[in-house]
Formats: sequence, C-alpha cells, structure tokens
Amino acid sequence: MSDVSLVASLLGLAPGAVGGFCSVAVGHPIDLIKVRQQTAAQALSESTIGMLRGIFVQEGVSGLYRGVAAPLMAVTPAFAISFWSYDLAGRAIRSTGNVPETQALTTSQVALAGAWSGVPLAIIFGPTDRIKCLMQVDSTGKYRNFTDCFLKTYQDGGIRSVFRGTGSCALRDVPGNAAYFGAYEYVKRLSCQLEGREQASTFGTLMAGGCAGVANWIVAIPVDTLKSRLQTAPSGTYNGLFDVFQTLVRTEGPTALFRGLSPALLRAFPANAACLCGVETVKGMLEGR
Repeated sequence: MSDVSLVASLLGLAPGAVGGFCSVAVGHPIDLIKVRQQTAAQALSESTIGMLRGIFVQEGVSGLYRGVAAPLMAVTPAFAISFWSYDLAGRAIRSTGNVPETQALTTSQVALAGAWSGVPLAIIFGPTDRIKCLMQVDSTGKYRNFTDCFLKTYQDGGIRSVFRGTGSCALRDVPGNAAYFGAYEYVKRLSCQLEGREQASTFGTLMAGGCAGVANWIVAIPVDTLKSRLQTAPSGTYNGLFDVFQTLVRTEGPTALFRGLSPALLRAFPANAACLCGVETVKGMLEGR
C-alpha cells in the first residue's frame, strides 16, 4: 500500500472515530440504566430519571460513568471501522449493481450496506460489552477498574469467558445497523426535500441521527436484553443465548425481552444525533465542505 493510500485509509476511519466518542460521551449514563434494568431479576418500579438521580446522589458523576472505559476503548475504533465498512459495502454495491456515483443508493441498498457494517462492529463490541456490563452491574466493588475486570474475567474462564456474548452482539448489530443506516439516509433525504437543500442542514443531520438510533434499538433491544443477561450471569448459568431466551420468557414473560427499552430510546436520540453530527462534520472537513 502506498503512503497516499495508507493516509487515505486512516482518514477514512476518522469520522466514525469522532462519532463514536460523541456517542459515548452523551449516552453512557443512560446506557448504565438500560443494563441495570435488563439484568434485574424483577421489573424495576423506579423510572429511568429516578434511577439516574439516585445514582448521581449516591455515587456522584463518576457513578454515572461507571464502566465508561470499556465503551470508550471499543466504540472509537469500532465505530471507525463500522462506518468505514459501511462506505466500502456501499462502493461494492455500486460496483456489482452498476450504480453510478451520481445516483443515490436505494434505502434497501443502504440497509444492506449497514447490515454488513454490523459484522466488524460485533467482533470488537463482544468482549468490551462483556466488561462494560459486568462493571455496570457491579454493586459490591468487585472490580476496581477496566483492567481488573478484564483480568478477573479471563481468570474465570480464559478467553472464552472474555468473548462470551460476541455471537449475540452479531445477532443484535447486523439487523440493528441495517435499521440504523437505512433510517438515517431516509430521514436525511426527507429533510433535504423539505428544506429544499442538496446537503442536509445541521438540524436535519441531528434529526436523522436521532431517528437512526431509535430505529436501531427498536430492532435490537430483545437480543440486547438476552446478551446482557448472558454476559453478566455467573459461569455455567446458561447454555447459550437460546437458553437465556427460554429461561427469561418462562420466568418473567415475553415483555421482559423489552426491559430497558425506555432508557435505550431515551439515550438513542441524543447519543446518535451527536454521533452522526460528528461523523458528518469530520467528513465535511476532510472533503473541504
């Protein structure tokens, strides 16, 4: 690879990296509530806002960002690779379908490219999601920090323990990313039509990003709930994702699959609005717009 190609590839990762950082910075406190609601044995009566207020009063700002090291370490490179993979998949679809650069991909083609981008995302998110969730539900102070949690998880069952739930991440992220990118492009194009613009405005981008996050979680929340249960349960509790599904539905009912949806949707709009606004801002800077 030439120096120019290497620089171009690295620059191609920059928008997603910035977007990922923005997403975590804005959305982590509510993600903390989502995981705690998903892993609770019984339905919680306290509201999302009430839980946020309680954590802030009892643990301070640092409590709201418990486990943030894991997503920061994962989301920045994962989103960089995911958005880069999305662009590559879009180019491949253009090439195989003989779609000219001047013609926009259809919504279904965008969703297909988005689905492909979920594969590398899941591979990176699998182990870091495991550590993040363990730290978020740790109420006993078992884990001092990210490194301590990682080492204790590894000691518990080796590399298989660290990667527990990675397959679940793929089942969540492939359809979730299809909905994410499909909704983003659809709403962004709609905003351009309504505003009479060729490029989406900042408001249009924020709205499209927020809607993309909501679409993603509506599709992904059931598998995400199962993933959280699988990743935070003691070793030997379940024999895989389907066992988690059977146990959850039998003991808590089908509605338990959607536990954590409220905080997920509450987080989805601002976090993904910030994420995709960051992505588009960096893209514009790199393209001289």
